[in-house]
Amino acid sequence: MEHIVLRHRDIPDIDQLDVYLANGGFEAFKKVVTSMKPEEVIDVVKASGLRGRGGAGFPTGVKWSFLTKNRPAYYVVCNSDESEPGTFKDREIMEKNPFQFLEGLMIASFAARANIAYNYMRGEFWPVAVELDKKIAELRQRGFLGKNLFGTSYSLDVHLHLGAGAYICGEESALLESLEGKLGQPRLKPPFPADKGLYQMPTVVNNTETLTNVPLIISRGADWYQSVGVKNSAGTKVMCLSGHVNKPGNYELPFGVTLREVIYDHAGGVPGDKKVKAVMLSGASSVVLKASDDILDMKLDYDSVAGKGAALGSASIIIMDETVDLAWVMLKTSRFFKHESCGKCTPCREGTYWMLHILERLNKGEGTKADIDLLNSVASQVQNKCLCPLGEFAVTPVLSSLKTFRADFDGHAKDGGAKPKPAAAKPASKKAEVAAGD
Repeated sequence: MEHIVLRHRDIPDIDQLDVYLANGGFEAFKKVVTSMKPEEVIDVVKASGLRGRGGAGFPTGVKWSFLTKNRPAYYVVCNSDESEPGTFKDREIMEKNPFQFLEGLMIASFAARANIAYNYMRGEFWPVAVELDKKIAELRQRGFLGKNLFGTSYSLDVHLHLGAGAYICGEESALLESLEGKLGQPRLKPPFPADKGLYQMPTVVNNTETLTNVPLIISRGADWYQSVGVKNSAGTKVMCLSGHVNKPGNYELPFGVTLREVIYDHAGGVPGDKKVKAVMLSGASSVVLKASDDILDMKLDYDSVAGKGAALGSASIIIMDETVDLAWVMLKTSRFFKHESCGKCTPCREGTYWMLHILERLNKGEGTKADIDLLNSVASQVQNKCLCPLGEFAVTPVLSSLKTFRADFDGHAKDGGAKPKPAAAKPASKKAEVAAGD
């Protein structure tokens, strides 16, 4: 299958500007700037069916159209924070196919009538930012950024911004606060960024993978893009495979591929041919699914996954084999969310503290079955009461694993049943690189 986003796997050295130009690079940007109106660009993206790849899956063209009905955007911001445990797709795009990503960001800026775009990255991406800065400088030097582009009145510049590596800054309003130099904490909504975003001005916020799709949509058309994938889930998705698979890494596949195909046909199956016990489809914040045949044969698209009571999210798929103890996994996830809670809202701040406290007691063998019920009660009281979605993310895996894998928790209780098997620390696979997929 031809890659749409991970094109560096098909075209060697596409991270070099001359190679990118020789393969049609920036023709889409020149086309929109010189021959299209912003509304026309938005209509093409709407017709393509492109949905946000950051997790929410909101239609990209619709998001852009919120701005241009009444006024232009002052800023376009790309969310390259990528802080969800198990997610590592955007880093590969920025490192290996940077010009296609930047071209997508530039087309989005034109569509939104913005003259300034920012790319927000987590602080740990410092080496990536250094290289991207060189690419942006090269674009300025070659006339793809700056004033009066292609002899028109349109001007655009792109800037990078590194955060401090806080999980909460993956939430768009906390990201904007951080970009303004403030403490990265979420804002109350409404107003949404399309109304009051960066510096209280209309702002479009998109994800890295989302924008990297855009140049080919403009070049080849909406019908071509719709021909890939399935109804309501057009195109491809970069799926991040981690956990108990033989070949963890990124895999760009059409929407509609089954989970079983991803694990066994692409990721090489499970080490030791062990059975898959549980799956998290969108990183550490996911619903924990029991790996029945029905789940393994589930198509990976927005509608099919929602039909199973879960969300595809960023498609950061964590595989857990039959040796894994879910009470131990929840200890790990809760420790992460407690550490990363920004503390602005009480349900998240207090709830993550108490969930971790109870899980530590259980995993030390000092808890009882009443503690498990208490854990369920605390998580339930946090649910739907947080200021931003990231508070909800903390309780989703806990509540779903308590519902489906209660025996794992009971096994830790002093008055519980059989003790669970110890969790394997790592998959027994060959050393794999992050970008080993395909």
